[in-house]
Amino acid sequence: MSQNKKKNISPKQDQYQQLAQKHEKKRPVIKNCIKAFLVGGFICVIGQCIQMFYYTFFDFTQRSASDPTVATLILIAVLLTGFGVYDRFAQFAGAGTAVPVTGFANSVAAAAIEHRTEGYVLGVGGNIFKLAGSVIVFGTVAAFVIALIKTVFIQWGGL
Repeated sequence: MSQNKKKNISPKQDQYQQLAQKHEKKRPVIKNCIKAFLVGGFICVIGQCIQMFYYTFFDFTQRSASDPTVATLILIAVLLTGFGVYDRFAQFAGAGTAVPVTGFANSVAAAAIEHRTEGYVLGVGGNIFKLAGSVIVFGTVAAFVIALIKTVFIQWGGL
């Protein structure tokens, strides 16, 4: 706890915090990291298999198969979220399901499902991007800044 916050607590509160820390269950950080790494990697392997499927059986190149691959992963994640499977899977995997695009799809779909009782406009429409909105805004701003920098460098001949 920071020093500023420690100054504002009473001795009884400090005693309680020490007791709570003594009885707090230790988190298996290494185990959680390994599970997150393996599950996130497994999701990426599934994505790679889907991409190979698209450019093997359809008229896609390796580069052009990435868009339908991402769309397929998003569709699978949204369906699994709707059926309640993705949340149980995420409980086991932790951050491994949050890093790939499927985690983003899950956050959007879960917010929509959670607020559907409030109506489609105020419930779903108003809350669907609560968590994901900041990611979308940051991604859009970052893409704009990078495109601007790239344009300046191309315009000025690689300064």
